[in-house]
Amino acid sequence: MAAETARIRRLHGLLATELAAATAQARGMLAVPTGGELSARWERDVSVHRWSERVGALRAARSGLCFGRLDHTDGCTSYVGRIGLTDPADGESALVDWRAPSARPFYCATLATPMGVTRRRHFEIGGRAPDERVRTFHDDVLDGEADSGSASDPALLAALKAPRGSTMRDIVTTIQAEQDAIIRLSLPGVVVIEGGPGTGKTAVALHRVAYLLYTHREKLARSGVLVVGPSAGFIHYVGGVLPALGESAVVFTTPGRLAHGVVATAVDPDEVARTKGGLAMLDVLRRAVADRQELPGAPIPIELEDVTVEIDHTTAAEARRRARASGLPHNAARATFRDTLGCLLVDRGLERLNQHLEDPPELAELLRGLDIPEIEPAGAAEVSAGMRAELRDDLRANLDFHAAVEQLWSVLTPEQALAELYASPERLASAGAGIEGIGGLFRPEGAEWTVADAPLLDELAELLGPPPGGPAPRHEPDGRYAGEVLSILEAADREIAGEDPDELRPTDFVTADALAARQVPEHLASVAERAAADRDWKYGHLVVDEAQELSAMDWHVLLRRCPSRSITAVGDLAQRSAPAGAEEWADVLGPHLGSRWTYRTLTVNYRTPAEIMAVAGAVLAGFAPDRRPPESVRATGEEPWRRTVPAADLAAEVRRAVDAEAAELGRGTLAVIAADGEGLAGLPAEVHTPTSAKGLEFDVVVIVDPERIRAHNPADLYVAMTRATRRLGLLHVGG
Repeated sequence: MAAETARIRRLHGLLATELAAATAQARGMLAVPTGGELSARWERDVSVHRWSERVGALRAARSGLCFGRLDHTDGCTSYVGRIGLTDPADGESALVDWRAPSARPFYCATLATPMGVTRRRHFEIGGRAPDERVRTFHDDVLDGEADSGSASDPALLAALKAPRGSTMRDIVTTIQAEQDAIIRLSLPGVVVIEGGPGTGKTAVALHRVAYLLYTHREKLARSGVLVVGPSAGFIHYVGGVLPALGESAVVFTTPGRLAHGVVATAVDPDEVARTKGGLAMLDVLRRAVADRQELPGAPIPIELEDVTVEIDHTTAAEARRRARASGLPHNAARATFRDTLGCLLVDRGLERLNQHLEDPPELAELLRGLDIPEIEPAGAAEVSAGMRAELRDDLRANLDFHAAVEQLWSVLTPEQALAELYASPERLASAGAGIEGIGGLFRPEGAEWTVADAPLLDELAELLGPPPGGPAPRHEPDGRYAGEVLSILEAADREIAGEDPDELRPTDFVTADALAARQVPEHLASVAERAAADRDWKYGHLVVDEAQELSAMDWHVLLRRCPSRSITAVGDLAQRSAPAGAEEWADVLGPHLGSRWTYRTLTVNYRTPAEIMAVAGAVLAGFAPDRRPPESVRATGEEPWRRTVPAADLAAEVRRAVDAEAAELGRGTLAVIAADGEGLAGLPAEVHTPTSAKGLEFDVVVIVDPERIRAHNPADLYVAMTRATRRLGLLHVGG
């Protein structure tokens, strides 16, 4: 242990040296003047970003820097840790990054498949960086002859027995072989990972993100990764895992935040949520927007200085046809409608003026009595053009015309359009003709947004587009700088890829103006900060946790954010509680992806002790007999306790049970899960509903009135029972 401790402290010395060098590089590049050649400015910005990213990764790696060692059949030894380090003395690898291919035997080698390893050593580390020490270690001997003395993994069991905290820990030291195989799947394509409670689905998904950022750094570090979790509490719980692994190009969100600027937590009644979550709502929203592109019920007179024109059904219909044919979103197409309508009205007014000049006989007699030469054709054209220009200017300044445009094709926000749709039985009936349950969406204006509204608002944002005349940018983009950056990129790409004219290049997908818009002083913000602020950001990879809860509409708007279709989705169909969620994966993925997705399973329960899982498994068999619960790797010897109390004494009994559990627990986390939180305030425990507890874990869980939870949804009770890692108590209500 002394020798291994000395080795780990030497690694800390190497890390400190590299951290100091990277910090100096980042500060030095920031100090470079911003004047001079534009190419130099671009190179400086890239260097600042690269070195700052390296500094962050090195700092994150300090805690638990090295956690394992591999002895190879060729006599070499390698150490495995959170980041890769090179020994400057000989240029050899001093520490292997856990994501590197050479680290895979640490997670996957077995007696049957030793992968060139004779011994694997797991360290249990104590102390704080840089003075960490080896408190103990465990060896797995894999040479096929010696006996390592244990069939279990002490490092894993120690991690499983450790008290839970308020946030999830990474599992980089204890990744198991079935998890590692999924973590290291290649980037392209959609992977659905299904596993029961405690199988590490979330941890696998997050470590897969870290692995992909390691293996596809250049691609994903620029575009970022979007992680969608079931609730804000869940995001807080898991949000520290990736930063602890040195990765920051990640944005976390929830289904209730899928509409930019909206934070929805309320939930609809089941039937309403089911209607809102179906893809039929796409047609409802399209028709709802089309219904706001109206035609006048009666002609609208527009009095100009020399003539009165009318916006009638025919004129407005032609203007609407041309505006829709533009293919632009509603708010942008409004300008086409306005301009087309104006042109048609000018033509109508010009016709009437010409008729007025030709028809009255006294005017013709007067003109013959004057010695005025006939107007030549060219001159007539000039007169007509002048009259047209006057009519156009008069119409532009006419308030009645603009009021009519606003009446027939008003500017809309997503919130306004959806609220007015819900508040009008007539609009709902028109837009939702033939859709079962559409009338149930009626509600008065002013009601709070629900989680199921968020994807509908996002879809409306796509259909409507931004309102005209939005806020001006805070800084003027430098188009000249962006243009030179693009020329540098294209030259570099030609040097690498050659001069093939059919070769797609980065510059085929971006203009100088588009690039310049991102190169204002805020460009030094992180990828995650810029992505979170931009509704139209396209992510390089998408992670969806508790994916069984997402509706088809949720998937529709999420896939728009990840056009590459590089997705990791994790969930468990047996834990579905959302009424519009997936009963089968093909239900929600098929409409978008067909059969173009890969399916993997996790079968081992690392969280829930066997005693608790046996009770939870009986609940699962009651509502999903075709599904098998995962197999627990450990037992605690503590059976779940049950008590039945009178309804009148329930509140007092909950407090008594929680106080007793808290006193016995000591360090760790304690949660009370009930159908709702009424009457449970002030307890020395976290209070959750089955929905808010989804994805979380606690040392001890007390479930209040489990039959009430079961009556609403048996899957909710299954979820609640499998949150505990040590003890479970159930308070039944009777009498």
